[in-house]
Amino acid sequence: MIKSIFISIISLMLILNVNSSFAINPVNVLAKVTVESILDNISEPIIPNKTFLITKFGGVGDSKTDNKIAFQKAIKVIKKNGGGKLIVPKGIFLVNGPIHLISNIDLHLEDGALLRFGSNPEDYLPVVKTSWEGTFIYNYSPFIYAYNCTNVSITGKGVIDGEASQTWLQWVEKEKSDRQLSRDMNHRRIPIDQRIFGNGHYLRPQLIQFYNCRNVKVEGIKMEDSPFWCLHLLKCENVIVRAVSYDAQNLNNDGVDPEYSRNVLIEDVKFNNHDDNIAIKAGRDDDGRASDVLTENIVIRNCSFQGKPAIAIGSEMSAGVQNIFIQDCTHTGKLMRGIYLKSNPNRGGFIRNVFVKNVDFGEVLDCLYISTTYHNEGEGHVSDISNIYFENVRCKKATGTGIVIQGFKDKYIRDIYFKNIIINWAKNGISMENAENIVMSNVLIGDLATEPVRPK
Repeated sequence: MIKSIFISIISLMLILNVNSSFAINPVNVLAKVTVESILDNISEPIIPNKTFLITKFGGVGDSKTDNKIAFQKAIKVIKKNGGGKLIVPKGIFLVNGPIHLISNIDLHLEDGALLRFGSNPEDYLPVVKTSWEGTFIYNYSPFIYAYNCTNVSITGKGVIDGEASQTWLQWVEKEKSDRQLSRDMNHRRIPIDQRIFGNGHYLRPQLIQFYNCRNVKVEGIKMEDSPFWCLHLLKCENVIVRAVSYDAQNLNNDGVDPEYSRNVLIEDVKFNNHDDNIAIKAGRDDDGRASDVLTENIVIRNCSFQGKPAIAIGSEMSAGVQNIFIQDCTHTGKLMRGIYLKSNPNRGGFIRNVFVKNVDFGEVLDCLYISTTYHNEGEGHVSDISNIYFENVRCKKATGTGIVIQGFKDKYIRDIYFKNIIINWAKNGISMENAENIVMSNVLIGDLATEPVRPK
């Protein structure tokens, strides 16, 4: 039963439609952009049919021997041979430093193989070009890093372990000044080649990052104990993330972060992350607004969620996000929020054409949350959020609020469609402000109302 429903309406047009279809069909807005048209532009990377075994290059899976040199030797030989599959067999392979991938390579972890990365920051120098929370910088290398690569993949049934809970995680308090420094450089438009972090600084690196890559696949592996984001897809095109799993409980352990990327398929993934399971991004503030590359054409399907938000869009989204399809997903544990679109007046940019269909949640704090006032900060660059479509969404319990829309007083959130939404219990039902053209069809929060009681 709902304890209370609060609807703050400031110039809000709320349309309740009991018919089986919306007064406006939002699918028409996308015209030719559909799930099928996106999938037609996604294909598997082409890897030469050659195999190379890491143990042939001095690799030892005894959990003690440093395998960094073995990986460097193997990748050098694979490059000379035009590419191939680098096989890591069963065993615990310690790597004190990053693995830098090349084009035309598949890093394949067999069942029982574990890559365990060392924790000495100096091993992840020299710095590489990267991005940290939406700002381009030079920083410690991600543990697995691919830059300007084509046809590159990580596959198999093995585990990639960042070994960060007792080491890199201790940087969380230390990194605050560097986080602010990176944002100041962003706002002052300092040239990227002058944004040097790394030694003497404390911005944690990502576990895996593909930067400016095409034809990418990550399939089957498990990721755990990452120092920061787990899988960062930065300026990538034609990406498949399939059947991977997570046990990543450190702070900021996002599962998958597509940023400035297009034509991405994320399917059959089992999330168990401390932070956003999927966080769709498109750059922060001035860096993002200066970009001519946005994030678009992403299909997310058949995934199971556990952690904080199941799917977030933002808050770094200044270049714009569009054409996101989320369908046939469920939960395996408690979540903080279901679907969370977030921005603030520092960002600018837009979020549009987001389609959520056939998604089940269990217990959440808030089920469906859309806000352009994230953290109540910023000014001058209000984001535009429009044409968001929810259909066949179920949620057992919202301990906070079922549906939240928080627009900005100078730019309303608009054209939001809800069809066949069932939230069995919510502390608060619906809260909306600074929104217009909100269309609801068959929305049930709490128990279904029966015939009204007749007065006696």
